[in-house]
Amino acid sequence: MKSLLQVLTLLLMFSSFAGSNVAADLTIRFLKEERQVRIYIGDQEVVDYVFVDSSISRPYFAHVKTLSGKQVSRNHPPREGVEKMDHANLHPGIWLSFGDINGNDYWRLKARTKQVRFLELPEVDASFGKFKVLNHYLATDSDAVICSEECEVQVRTVDGGYRITLTSEFKATEGELRFGDQEEMGLGVRVAAPLAVERKLGGRILDSENRINGANVWGKTARWCDYAGPLEGKWVGMTILTSPKNFRPCWSHARDYGFVAMNPFGLNAFTQAAKRDVIVKMGESLRIAYAVVVHESAQESGFHAHAAYEQFVAEE
Repeated sequence: MKSLLQVLTLLLMFSSFAGSNVAADLTIRFLKEERQVRIYIGDQEVVDYVFVDSSISRPYFAHVKTLSGKQVSRNHPPREGVEKMDHANLHPGIWLSFGDINGNDYWRLKARTKQVRFLELPEVDASFGKFKVLNHYLATDSDAVICSEECEVQVRTVDGGYRITLTSEFKATEGELRFGDQEEMGLGVRVAAPLAVERKLGGRILDSENRINGANVWGKTARWCDYAGPLEGKWVGMTILTSPKNFRPCWSHARDYGFVAMNPFGLNAFTQAAKRDVIVKMGESLRIAYAVVVHESAQESGFHAHAAYEQFVAEE
């Protein structure tokens, strides 16, 4: 007959297991459709990669959820009366874009980023999956190609959640490229409304130098930036990781209303130094890589962004 201590221990273990909504099955699965790739981990659809949208003229990730199904990105489209309606099409979840390439504005959807085709179709190997696409950045008023981008997307499970990695090579195939010096460049995320700092529900922004929230984080260089907070009894969020192989460290364009982007181009925009565009000569290319870790833990201390960054660097 089991002792009272043994019974209590078994009950505690069962309670902990039953209280955890994180999927035991961490197998990654891709479902490629006409306009998007649905990405599953176990039975949970965790994120959609959308490459054709009549309202948003560039690829993006939307409906970003933790392994247990808690949505960490803002609803797309945003819900009136539930959350802020600003930047409704500009901030769909996770996106990589640029406010100025040769004078064309892809960030604000004034020029189009067209996915031409899959260079590598979605494939998976248990806890790791990937695909590769060819994107063309088109002129504002025509279908003339300004530059091409080969972007590899990787998804893998990691401690506390999963990681989406984007590695892009921008090729100057049609002439010299000029990436402008401004705030709206790089990889951005928009978090769910309850996580926004300004909602004062416990959400916060934290960077790799232990600076907290928009006023302290904005305009500073950092290796990573985490936007997270309490949601449905758990600590959840998204952490942007920047590759040390990028041509320059990234400045954080962080806002308390729920947005952060990591931008290596905004020298003047963030520091007031002399304006300096980034030039890619004809026939050359520019590589940029980022990752986003979608995480969930019982409490804030249960997720370690620096460890997630170190793991990313070791595996890149």
